[in-house]
Amino acid sequence: MLDNVWIIPLIMAVSYLLILFFGRRLPKKGAEIGIVAIGASFILACITAVQWIDKVEGAVGKEGGGHSGLAALGHSVVAAATGAPEIEPVVNGFTWWQNNRVEFVVGSRVDGLVVMMLFVVTLISLLVHVYSTAYMHEDRRFTHYYAALSLFSASMLLLVISANLLQLLVGWELVGLCSFMLIGHWWEEKPNSDAALKAFLTTRTGDVGLMCGVIIVFFAANSFDISVINEYALSPEANHGLLQWASIALMFAIMGKSGQFFLHTWLPDAMAGPTPVSALIHAATMVVAGVYLGLRLYPVFWEGFSIHAGGMNMMAIIGGVTILIGAALAFVQNDIKKVLAYSTISQLGYMVMALGVGAWLGAAFHLFTHAFFKACLFLGAGSISHSATHHSFDMREMGGLRKPMPITFWTFLIGTVALAGIFPFAGFWSKDEILATADQGDFQVFMIVGLVGAAMTAAYMTRCVYLTFFGKYRGHHHPHESTPAITVPLVVLAVLSLVAGLIQSAPFEIKKFQEWFEQVGGLPEEMIVPKFDYGLAAISVSLATLAIGFAAFFFFRREERGALKGLTERNKLAHAGYRFLEKKYYLDDLYEGVIVSSVKGPIARASYWFNMHVIDGVVNGVGRGAARLGRWTYDVFDQDLVDGAVNDIGRETAMAGGGMTKLQSGRLQRYALLLLASVGIIGLAVYIVNIA
Repeated sequence: MLDNVWIIPLIMAVSYLLILFFGRRLPKKGAEIGIVAIGASFILACITAVQWIDKVEGAVGKEGGGHSGLAALGHSVVAAATGAPEIEPVVNGFTWWQNNRVEFVVGSRVDGLVVMMLFVVTLISLLVHVYSTAYMHEDRRFTHYYAALSLFSASMLLLVISANLLQLLVGWELVGLCSFMLIGHWWEEKPNSDAALKAFLTTRTGDVGLMCGVIIVFFAANSFDISVINEYALSPEANHGLLQWASIALMFAIMGKSGQFFLHTWLPDAMAGPTPVSALIHAATMVVAGVYLGLRLYPVFWEGFSIHAGGMNMMAIIGGVTILIGAALAFVQNDIKKVLAYSTISQLGYMVMALGVGAWLGAAFHLFTHAFFKACLFLGAGSISHSATHHSFDMREMGGLRKPMPITFWTFLIGTVALAGIFPFAGFWSKDEILATADQGDFQVFMIVGLVGAAMTAAYMTRCVYLTFFGKYRGHHHPHESTPAITVPLVVLAVLSLVAGLIQSAPFEIKKFQEWFEQVGGLPEEMIVPKFDYGLAAISVSLATLAIGFAAFFFFRREERGALKGLTERNKLAHAGYRFLEKKYYLDDLYEGVIVSSVKGPIARASYWFNMHVIDGVVNGVGRGAARLGRWTYDVFDQDLVDGAVNDIGRETAMAGGGMTKLQSGRLQRYALLLLASVGIIGLAVYIVNIA
């Protein structure tokens, strides 16, 4: 499978076509094709991961035994910054086309990062496919939905295995297209179609940066090949100026796709799509594509932003700001999915900040753990709306659901604790990796930002859990537990949210994530591998625990109104701050009311003028000309020429006929005289001709 990993996205692409053409004729309307296809892809992804891990374990064993290399495997081993062997990726491909001695290749690249992403994407997508059989079973476009899910998964898998940036760009654009389709799945309602357009256009703004960045690195390294580009970025011959501009351009791509400040505004509105789609977008596909780009081309950012020098850089600053602004906005949301959406923005900020402070391993590890507990939370929100609030996500219509929905409650609680970074849940280990790297790598400011963000996360998720599961039920329906098709994926994700972090738990001397998945080839040797800091871990957990306690006291003691609302009513400054958050920092007003309107208004007016004066003028002029031509044709050609000629012939014929009647007297003698005269005239004429 390491050489044939292309089969995995191909299966999902074929699934898309089969569902599209034959899905409606099948008993399950195409869902069976999608589930079988993604199940097969998941199995193949697991086989790929096992084969890669065997390769890594074999390399470690051979190096430990004093062997010189991996000749039997055909791959070289070099010393990595971690002291462990670094295995070159398995790259296969063929020439797509050639232009001016530059070969454009289509192929696959398999390394530790790829096998981790294959596992995450296929697993989350499989659970979403199963979950959707119950959640979407009465949907009017059920077959279309499953076809789009298959194409979405195929696009992300293509992006992940791409060996060069052109191929990655194709997967990147397909992911954006599929997200547009799925966010706007219920396009008949204008807010849903508006959300799909907003997501598409906002991410396209960032995609311009991706295209510019790809062009810059191509002319810098004279190749689209990812391995060649990364090697060039770390070489002494690299042009720092070009790498800096490439990093800035590529950073805009990350900001758009991964919802970083100030291009994050599309992501909460994307909740207009079906909840399983929200889980897939936020956990394993759309939004992690930007982080994956940062991980994949990390040497470019490392040199372009001079991350090795410490201090401040664009990537770390944007990530740190996103952590705080996303967490702050989550406090004022009443829609449970929007709370989770802003939480995703904040957590993506952690990953981007991690890349900015040199924590490549921390960013990859947090992407891994975040996928499980965030998918668990989104699918838990869908379970609540499906079985308790009749498709409403307003937490003001929830409350008291822990008893009628025990499985949903406990799995949601586990996902919340993991998100808050409480020991020993998955989020604790990945966040600690990021904070420790920031602390030990001369990025202490961002370590503090991470600690504050962790406390804020714990607080707003406590509010979310309280409003949803505690107090009195405020809805108007009859809540009950969801069916197994919904609860089984929740249980699987909750278990992973609990134990997945143990794969990289330094206090227990387990570093398998680093050993297996950091083997990507071409990473900077100066990267810091942090030691586990018990003091920092204690501070992180203590802050999160205090935030949970404070938020619990805040809401449990003020069940009806909540102390926050009371404070904002009493204090003008607090009210202004709350209003600032409610308006989402007025960014939507800026984008839609100022920028878009200032562009859309003049364009609309110019288009209207062009339509009225140019297009309509041409049409009206042609119409008036045709009318005049018709009148001229009728008056001159038809009436005067055609009818005139016919009438003249008629009159002349009538006159000739009238003259002939005078010759017809009825007297035989007259006829004989005329005949004789005629013969005489003819004879005279013949005689004259003969003489002449």
